[in-house]
Amino acid sequence: MTTYLDRIKEAMDLLAKDGYIFFGQSVRWQGTGLYHSIKHIPEVQRIEFIVQEDMQMGASIGMALEGMKVCSMYPRLDFLLLALNQMINHLDKIEKMSDGQFRPKIIIRSAIGSVKPLFPGFQHNNDHSKAIKKMCTNIDVIVLKKPSQIVKAYKKALASERSILLIEIPDLYQMEEE
Repeated sequence: MTTYLDRIKEAMDLLAKDGYIFFGQSVRWQGTGLYHSIKHIPEVQRIEFIVQEDMQMGASIGMALEGMKVCSMYPRLDFLLLALNQMINHLDKIEKMSDGQFRPKIIIRSAIGSVKPLFPGFQHNNDHSKAIKKMCTNIDVIVLKKPSQIVKAYKKALASERSILLIEIPDLYQMEEE
């Protein structure tokens, strides 16, 4: 049977085949659950970044402005909060601020921190998706609640001209597809 994590890996393969760079924390070295879904992707497509979430988003925007295809990965949605200035005030508004001259597209990948097998603490497992969605006018926000929606959501992201935030639920990684 196909699991949630299998579908995530399938989606990451789609991005890799389309030439995406995987950028962020634990993309080249093990450390978070997200790593296990891309460890098979060639290292040349995985750029490890320091733990500076705001700088990561800024660098992702800069890379996208230069025409690079970027999947900017944040291991926990709680960590993405530190990048909201660049995401909300820059990425989300840059097309309007530049009168349509610039339209960077980034696929942002994050996760609601798992609580199994160990509880990581209240600062590592929050779902901020509704609040982030309310702040965005030009970035789509999708919480991936079922294995069957994962590949479809990533195909939508590939086809879209807009940036998108795709939020996983690692506690569901072993959930089997219906």
